[in-house]
Amino acid sequence: MSTNIVQYVVVRRDVVKTLKWPLGALIAQACHACTAVMHNFYEHPDTQNYLKDLDNMHKVILEAKDEESLKSLSNALTENNIDHKLWIEQPENISTCVAVRPYNKETVQQFFKEFKLFR
Repeated sequence: MSTNIVQYVVVRRDVVKTLKWPLGALIAQACHACTAVMHNFYEHPDTQNYLKDLDNMHKVILEAKDEESLKSLSNALTENNIDHKLWIEQPENISTCVAVRPYNKETVQQFFKEFKLFR
């Protein structure tokens, strides 16, 4: 596996702070988005390489301040043909997470510079 392959995941911090969702519910949103993007892009060579060494996967979990910044990220990724999944929780119809498929870090890291590590 290439050590430069990484999966970026961005979750909304405000769903915990402002909307008072339990942290576990937010973690579930990230899991949903990661599962969906892996399913959607399973055949891509980078995804296959990423999955070859399950014990050494590299994910970067970042936080978005609100729904607007998360949707803006999704729009930028779409405009630049970056494969990703914007997870929209139902029935609330709330955008909660963006996960990109595994990529070479140098290809996608520029899109995530404005986001801080989730803490």
